Amino acid sequence: LTEMLKSDIVVPFYILELENDIVRLKTITNRLSKCGSVATMTIADVFIETQISFDYLQRRSSKLINFSIDLPDVPLTVNLNPQLYSWTIENIVKNGIDAMKGKGDIHISITSNLKSAFIRISDTGKGIPKKDFYTIFSPGVTTKKRGWGLGLSLTKRIIEGYHKGKIKVLKSSVD
Repeated sequence: LTEMLKSDIVVPFYILELENDIVRLKTITNRLSKCGSVATMTIADVFIETQISFDYLQRRSSKLINFSIDLPDVPLTVNLNPQLYSWTIENIVKNGIDAMKGKGDIHISITSNLKSAFIRISDTGKGIPKKDFYTIFSPGVTTKKRGWGLGLSLTKRIIEGYHKGKIKVLKSSVD
């Protein structure tokens, strides 16, 4: 398809984005094929992997969403699965976009010490009641009409089970 489009008069940017979407679909297929199996972990720079997810989400989101990111200049290599890690970033950001009803600010920042990276994702959505801080990552918990309540529980499983990290809600504008 992309080769056919290249032969016609089509803006090259659109062809590039279509090719990027095809790569992304292959990544999603790869993620789904790994469900329930042992994830392959590799040494990767968590800052670069976060920037890749950030850039993808920014390109694919409404211009009513203001994205910002703060990453250190020094690389930080960690043991991670890039496909699963990017999915967790995307899931959290997409939940934030939904909470903001498609308009607002998303901010990602990463700080680190000698042993850990601290990834903070914030949005200007309606907030989460404090009583829900711990249950929000449980399977079946959702506030969406069409949601199954699996996204954040899978995010927690990926972060804690595969990446040996921790995930939690730090604060909210509610309560």
